[in-house]
Order: sequence, then structure tokens, then C-alpha cells
Amino acid sequence: MVFCTERGEICADFGTGCGAIPLIWCAKAQSGEGFMPEKIYGVEIQSDACELASQSVERNQLKDTICIVHHDIKALPYLHPPRGLDLVACNPPYKPEGTGIKNPQEGLSIARHEGTCTFAEIAAAAAYQLRWGGRFCFCLRPERLAGAMEDLRHAGLEPKRLCFVQQRPDKAPFLFLLQAVRGGRPSLRVEPVLLVEDGTGGFSSKMLQIYGSYKEGHV
Repeated sequence: MVFCTERGEICADFGTGCGAIPLIWCAKAQSGEGFMPEKIYGVEIQSDACELASQSVERNQLKDTICIVHHDIKALPYLHPPRGLDLVACNPPYKPEGTGIKNPQEGLSIARHEGTCTFAEIAAAAAYQLRWGGRFCFCLRPERLAGAMEDLRHAGLEPKRLCFVQQRPDKAPFLFLLQAVRGGRPSLRVEPVLLVEDGTGGFSSKMLQIYGSYKEGHV
């Protein structure tokens, strides 16, 4: 739904880790299941993750498309002047600092808790990088929806599309996907719930559609 790229777009993945999202965007384009962006910036604060991401980009011969940026997004320079970005995606830390059990491993702790940046700071950084009308797409736990909406609007990003994710029909949502638009007009569309499982415990047809050819050997 909200994490799709369009032909010729300039995109970024904040907190890219080992570069999985940029690589999947390119893989889906190469298999004919999506469109190839003109440029993708994978931004990551952890040096070891940047090194792994850079190796993956080089081995897949994608250096002309994917650029790994080792930087803190709170002080990130303008990535693509003068045009700005069409899309920023982010899988932010799910837990605010001071909540839950913190992982003793620094890398996992940064990924799960807001130790290096808050969601409000992520939203502000996305808004700074996006062109007028550009999209910011992310996922978070449902208990953070109200606060996320407030942070988005404070940054000048209007929530436009919302989708809840459930494991099965009898379970409460454990995640939401949201697309916001820089400078968009107020009007939120709530999409049908995305079910992870089908009736037999396997992936639902929608999940298989999202995975595309990437599902081979993974389901």
C-alpha cells in the first residue's frame, strides 16, 4: 500500500539498517512488480550497519541507484537539492525511551527504543527533505497513533492513508501503516485491514501479493 515507489522518484529510507528496503524496492522493479526509483538514499546512524548496506549495494551492482548515507537524521543535510524527495519511508523505533525492556545490545536497542531520536524528530526530518506534496510512509504500534498524528501535523505533514495490520481476524491490530503528505489537505482515508494470515495459518493472499517474487523460498 503506502510503501510503493513510482517511476523516476527520488526516495529515502530513514534508519535503513542493512539496506533491506532500498534493495527490495529495486528487486521488485527489476522483476516487473514495481517501478525503479531514479535515486534512493538509505540513511543510517550505525556505522556497522552502513558497512553491511554498502556491501550489499555494491554486490548487487546498484551503486548508481542506491546511496548509503552514514548520518544522524536530526542533522541530515538536504539530500537532493533543489528538487527534494518524493518519498521518505521509515520503520521507526516502536518504543518511546523509558518504556519496555531495553535490549543490552546497542544496535538492537537503537532499533527498538527512541534512544537516538524521537518520532517527532523523524517526522520533522522527513518534512525537511520532502518536496511539497511528497509522501512520508511509516509503521508504528496502534497505541502510538494519536501521538503520531499530532507529531505529523506539527511537522507540516497531513495524514492521508491509514491501514491497520492484524495477524488474524480474531486478533486486535498489532501495527498500523500510515502515509502522510507534506502540505496535504485534511482528509484521511482508512484502508481495509491487512491480515497477515489466511484461514490455514499461512500468509494471506494480500501478503503474498505484497511480497511478490520475494516470497519464493520465504513462505
